[in-house]
Amino acid sequence: MYKYPKAINDLTESLKALPGVGKKTAQRYALAIMNNFNNNDIEELIHNLHEVKDSVTTCPFCGIYMDTGSKCPICDDLTRDKTKLFITDTVLDVIALENLNKYDGLYFVLNGNIIYNRDVVSVNIDKLLQYIKVNEIKEIILGNNATIEGETTALYLKELLKDYQNIKVTRLAYGLPVGQDLEFADELTLLRALEGRNQVK
Repeated sequence: MYKYPKAINDLTESLKALPGVGKKTAQRYALAIMNNFNNNDIEELIHNLHEVKDSVTTCPFCGIYMDTGSKCPICDDLTRDKTKLFITDTVLDVIALENLNKYDGLYFVLNGNIIYNRDVVSVNIDKLLQYIKVNEIKEIILGNNATIEGETTALYLKELLKDYQNIKVTRLAYGLPVGQDLEFADELTLLRALEGRNQVK
């Protein structure tokens, strides 16, 4: 029985680490790289992989990606409403909201959800509470995804935020399908969800 050479199998295994990439897709990518990439393409790919790790960092306040050594394009934007804070699961959710050009507040990226095998620290909950204490936030929008993990995280945050009685806590109005991440929602659905957000009771 024929087996791919070790180098192709090793590259396939590396590519499988990417989200949504199974074995067959990883094999197709590995073969495409072998067949279609010349040495310059390979060097450019290697350079870009190093570059993304070396020159991109996260904002110490909101958690979005930015160029190392630069200022956060969201936190340092003086035109934004500093009293509104949109809590998201990932940076991809921030990009989805920003593409609407309708939300003018700040963001806080949790970097995940509370699920059975993760603790609160791993999803930046403590950092979020510190952020709220030192900023004059008047509204917090819970933008967690409409999944079991997202709903669990939103409920947990709702309980924590009860102590901040001067802050209005709202949740996106989910015309969004249950189980769908924000990043995959079309712009109209996402806009309606943002504009129709409800106060959390």
